[in-house]
Order: sequence, then structure tokens, then C-alpha cells
Amino acid sequence: MDDVTAQHLDRAAAIASDHAAVLRSATTVETAARPGSAHRAASLGLTVSRVHEPSGMFDRRYVPSLSVVLRGRKHSVIGDDDQVWGREHFVITPVDLPVVAGVVDTAGAAGFVSAVWRLDPAVVGEVAATMHSPAPPLRGELPRLGTWTAPLADAFVRLLALLDAPEDVPVLFPLVSREIVLRLLQSSQAPRITAALDDAGTSVVAGATALLTMRMDEQWSMPRLARELLVSESTLFARFKEATGMSPAQYLKRTRLGEARRRMVVHGETAAGAAAAVGFRSASHFSRDYREAYGRPPAADAVVAREQLGLAAAV
Repeated sequence: MDDVTAQHLDRAAAIASDHAAVLRSATTVETAARPGSAHRAASLGLTVSRVHEPSGMFDRRYVPSLSVVLRGRKHSVIGDDDQVWGREHFVITPVDLPVVAGVVDTAGAAGFVSAVWRLDPAVVGEVAATMHSPAPPLRGELPRLGTWTAPLADAFVRLLALLDAPEDVPVLFPLVSREIVLRLLQSSQAPRITAALDDAGTSVVAGATALLTMRMDEQWSMPRLARELLVSESTLFARFKEATGMSPAQYLKRTRLGEARRRMVVHGETAAGAAAAVGFRSASHFSRDYREAYGRPPAADAVVAREQLGLAAAV
């Protein structure tokens, strides 16, 4: 990372630390750094948080967003992509994605600091349509982690700076938002972003993820999914893979496992009941996939995860 980019990210970390909500176990809010910070961040599409202890790995749904680590390191599993990363990188999720993630390094007493900025698909489509040069084509497998550039880091720190200047938000926020999207579309992650768009400004990929999420208990195949979306199987598969890094089948399995785990941990459902509710037809298949994803059998993992979340007494 060059010195200019590092300086921008240092400033971003300082601003984010001032406004971050402090989380317990990377899940439960304990305190807000400043009065009104959460409201200001929400108005900018931001979630800014700080964690003082490493956490377990928990399932999350990432909406279309730019995810940034400004201090410390986190472990993220998205499909088959399993990486530990920090402030040298960022992650783009152009559509809703099931992610397993946890904090692995809190950078000492300073604490792990992260920010997630929600991407507006309408703004992404608008900026993409007005660019003189199209986004670079996808060449081979696209890395999940993006690498900062100085212009992108500069735009992002100016977005965070609006937390200290709410009176400037009406004028500057639309401009900064579009600049960040532009810089992202000029980055190596551009093919992942544009894969989630189509010529009509809507998204075949977003439609597919919505169907697989809302109706996960149904039995899906590529032909059926393509028919529902009125698109060819080859187009659906290519766009889906580019945008999410997963095939539709992998996405469905990851979504089902995450929801089954949530049901067991939060609601105390049995492994068999949770598996059936999300669409698994075979208990042995569910147990095998679950162990492969989380490293433990379903029931044992649910006990550990419940303890980590402090929910044992509530179930």
C-alpha cells in the first residue's frame, strides 16, 4: 500500500473509531461512541462498529455493500473463498450474500474497527451507464478481495468525514456516493459489480438470490431457476458466478445452512427440524454439509455458538 492511501485509511480509522458502536462478541451493541452517531451513520448508509475481543464465526446476510476493515483483521468465508484480511483490502457484495465471518485480530487495546457502506443499485447503474470507458472485462477467476487505490480511499474518508458535518450531507453525500461508486468501477472489482446489473437497470442475479432466499425450502434446479427469471441457463450461471463467486447451487446450500444454524442457535430448534424447515431432504446430507461448513456436528456447534452469543439462558 502506498503512503497516500495509507494516510487516507489512517484518517478513516480515526473518524470511524470516534463514531463506532461498540459490540459485544461482534453481535450485540453495548454503547454508541457519540450521541447521535448511529443515526448519522444510518443516514449515510453506514454501519460503523468496534470490537475489543476476537469473536466466533457467525452467519450473516450481506446486503449490496462495500465492507471495510480499518483496524485489525477478520476471517470471512464466502462460498469457497476463505480468507483472513485487514485494511489492505475491501470486499464488494453487489447482491445479497450469505457470509460466515468473525474477528480474529482486534489490534490490541485500540480494538477492531470496521465499516459497511450500503450500495444503492440505482446509483451503481446510473454511474456505470455514464462512464466513457466500460468496466474492464473479467479475465479468469476474480479475487474476492479488492485492493485499495488512493482515489477510492480518499473518497471513502470524505464519506466518513460527513459524520462530523451533518449540515453538509444534503449537498455532498450524493456527490461522494457517486465518486465512490465510480472509483469501485475503476477497480479490479468492477466485473463483479457490473455482473449484478443488466441493460434494464434491474438484476437477474438479484432476482435469483431473492428467489433462493425467500423460497429456500423448495427444490431448485438451474432449468427451473432460469425459467422463473426468463433467462437462459448459461447467462444466469455466468452472471451469478461473476457477481457472487458461487454457483446458484452453492448459494442455496450456504443460505440453507446459515438459516438452519440460526434456527438452532437462536430458537433452540432441533437439527432435524431446522434441516427440514430450510429444504434439506436428507438428515445425513445435512449433517455432512453442516460439519464441512462449521467444523462440528449441528447439535454440538449450536451449543458452542449459543454460548458465544450469550444466549444459553434464553433458550
